Amino acid sequence: MAMQQQIESKVTAALAPTWLEVINESFMHRVAPGAESHFKLVIVSEQFAGLRLLARHRLVNALLASELAGGVHALALHTYTPEEWQDKGSAPRTPSCIGRPDAD
Repeated sequence: MAMQQQIESKVTAALAPTWLEVINESFMHRVAPGAESHFKLVIVSEQFAGLRLLARHRLVNALLASELAGGVHALALHTYTPEEWQDKGSAPRTPSCIGRPDAD
């Protein structure tokens, strides 16, 4: 199973998100073509209700501990409750990687 699918599967099973985006952003970094090492996750879940940002991130990091130990180099997390997502509507845009030769 591809890393992106593995992440989607684990997050879906554990957090029952109402919205989930798992975006492979590896192409934005200095990695081999086809790499699955840099991901952006947008997760909207009731499971985040009452949790501060750090607790939400710890929860997701613990859930994906084996992926982080085995190939995922970077994980940008955007975690929202359904109410927060309704107010926000989208996650922040990912800036260009400074290490890429074609970065601004």
